[in-house]
Amino acid sequence: MKDWRLILPPALRIAGLSLMLALPGLARAAEIDGSALALGWGVPFAGLLLSIALVPLLAPAFWHHHFGKVTAAWALAFLLPFAWQFGAAAAGANVVHALLAEYLPFVILLLALYTVAGGIHIRGNLHGSAGLNTGILALGAVLASFMGTTGASMLLIRPLIRANDNRRSNAHVVIFFIFIVSNAGGALTPLGDPPLFLGFLKGVSFFWTLQHILAPTAFLIGVLLALFYALDRWMLRREQDDGRPLPDPTPDTPRLGIDGGRNFALLGAVVGLVLLSGFWKSPVVLDMAGTPVSLPGLVRDAGLLAVTALSLWCTPRAVHEANQFGWAPMAEVAKLFAGIFLTIIPVIAMLRAGEAGPFGAIVSAVTRPDGSPDPAMYFWATGALSSFLDNAPTYLVFFNTAGGDAQVLMTTLAPTLAAISAGAVFMGANTYIGNAPNLMVKAIAEDRGVRMPSFFGYVAWSCAILLPLFAAMTFIWFR
Repeated sequence: MKDWRLILPPALRIAGLSLMLALPGLARAAEIDGSALALGWGVPFAGLLLSIALVPLLAPAFWHHHFGKVTAAWALAFLLPFAWQFGAAAAGANVVHALLAEYLPFVILLLALYTVAGGIHIRGNLHGSAGLNTGILALGAVLASFMGTTGASMLLIRPLIRANDNRRSNAHVVIFFIFIVSNAGGALTPLGDPPLFLGFLKGVSFFWTLQHILAPTAFLIGVLLALFYALDRWMLRREQDDGRPLPDPTPDTPRLGIDGGRNFALLGAVVGLVLLSGFWKSPVVLDMAGTPVSLPGLVRDAGLLAVTALSLWCTPRAVHEANQFGWAPMAEVAKLFAGIFLTIIPVIAMLRAGEAGPFGAIVSAVTRPDGSPDPAMYFWATGALSSFLDNAPTYLVFFNTAGGDAQVLMTTLAPTLAAISAGAVFMGANTYIGNAPNLMVKAIAEDRGVRMPSFFGYVAWSCAILLPLFAAMTFIWFR
């Protein structure tokens, strides 16, 4: 019999903690006046980002054992001074708002996709040729817009790593996987990436992004696939000894197959629950410590937790063992993004203050002298911030900066909305922290023995490969 105390993932423990925090005694969540905040309030957020970037490089053993404590320390470095200046009730209300309105829906969806995809095992030993690897990346790019970048990443990263476990240099395979499957592939529907889902909730039509950024998405993915094929073929030839194939540590099996097929139905349930929360409009709204929580949102999150539990219950242990399924990657993402969602509170408030806030220069830079929005600047501003901030709230900031009216943005200002959408989704690939699947894929790859580059090493790859493509896209589509 399974000990559920041992397999209960950290995200569920956080969910329970957040419900305990949402007590009636807390004051209503006060809107933070970002224009009155000094830049110093962004130090804990910057410190957390620098810790993620530098500590694994300088002290890997310390980070591996204590990254949760480091994250908690930076969160407290924001919360304690905030409570001192604005009061414990205001601090508590803002924490509850960040958890209930932003973090929990985000992490619960990731948890469900991670668990369900982790219960599907592609049986057999694929041999990672350049053609096969490129085919897997192309398949992931298609799947990402329909099952989310997280779902597609968790489904395909394990068989891709297993197919290339005989390679001496295979980090580039994972890097391009992050570029294509964990980011660019999710640009075509609200199911693909959280920013687009938020736009859908704000009134953007379900198929709007498919109609308006299909061309730049196809360009980006097509060029990346061609570059990867050429690079992977060259590296594979260089590794081969006298033309003989490299020895494969994974034994061949008689035939390929899929175990844990019930999880495909659960994956469909995840998609259905997400769509339901977007289409279902209910007047029932619960007030939890000043944070409005809609009935559709509650049903979605409860349903996703039920799907997670059902997947754990119905998936045979042998499937999890074959996938080397564990909670470490999910725990790392849950803890790091808990800190990010808390320390980002004042940063988002300062951005929302517009030109009157400390980041007024960024907001004014996206507007032309005649007062009209500049799509090129919206593309780069949204993308630059999405590389380091969470791309979902960043999308909302610039969505509102451009007027916030979905009907106007979909028609008169369609180039601006396309630029915001593309910048938020595409440039999440610029760093490990730009999108949650990036960190999950990195953690799984390292757990499987892949020597992934450091934070700055990865940024060097993204700058060399992605930035020139983004520059070309700017001149073609976002001028």
